[in-house]
Amino acid sequence: MAQIIDGKGVAANVRESVREDVEALKKNGVTPGLAVVIVGDDPASRTYVNNKKKACAQAGIYSEEYALPATTSQAELMELVDKLNHKKDINGILVQSPLPKGLDETAVVEAIAPEKDVDAFHPSNVGRIMIGNFHFLPCTPAGVIELLKSAGVEISGKNCVVIGRSNIVGKPMAMLLLHQNGTVTICHSKTHNLKEICRNADILIAAVGRRHFVTADMVKPGAAVIDVGINRDENGKLCGDVDFAEVEKIASCITPVPGGVGPMTIAMLLRNTVTAAKLQNGLEA
Repeated sequence: MAQIIDGKGVAANVRESVREDVEALKKNGVTPGLAVVIVGDDPASRTYVNNKKKACAQAGIYSEEYALPATTSQAELMELVDKLNHKKDINGILVQSPLPKGLDETAVVEAIAPEKDVDAFHPSNVGRIMIGNFHFLPCTPAGVIELLKSAGVEISGKNCVVIGRSNIVGKPMAMLLLHQNGTVTICHSKTHNLKEICRNADILIAAVGRRHFVTADMVKPGAAVIDVGINRDENGKLCGDVDFAEVEKIASCITPVPGGVGPMTIAMLLRNTVTAAKLQNGLEA
């Protein structure tokens, strides 16, 4: 049976480290600040935002929430982002996605000052990740790397397969594995021989958004399996992209859903906010 990677435990360690960093910054007269913008009333988004606010409070990070109605115009949203770009006590800006229909998410991301882009979605930060000269890493892929390290998984020289090519997880995940000297294959809906490719993976990361997509016959015995997916099963229970019950029997280690990658995303957001505060105040990040 596989080792279960405890995302909650690893995230707690990261958050404690962030809290200690925040205390040290406050002694230098700096209080990291995060602004979270939510547009509309998407229930999942509201849950995420509440969790982020709570995590900020626990870490000692100052946070502001801007809850805008779904009828907010593009101009109004852009005006708010511009205001936050110039707000001295705000070091990080996060606009919760998805935005309501009719709003241009790409334009909003590009309007956020790169030094305050704690999601690391701005083209400038994406480019920095590509060349390996980055200040921030996207929260979910960065969290995955932390989980692999916590489980003692060696990435260097290993065959790494990422299923999914989104800008939020798949593509940056591949780059982070590459920076750790992994040999990386990105798979997607047009990939031929998906099962065979996955079976060659020493490290398999599923970020496809389809419940139980990864079955036991797609996994190499002894592989490390990271499940980024968040779905609901036929009974309404949270589940991932991986058939956990079957894959657990043959993997060397595996993340559960919930309690795996999810807690890491917020922990890494807090870390990015502290990094932003350091950079903006001329302190070493």
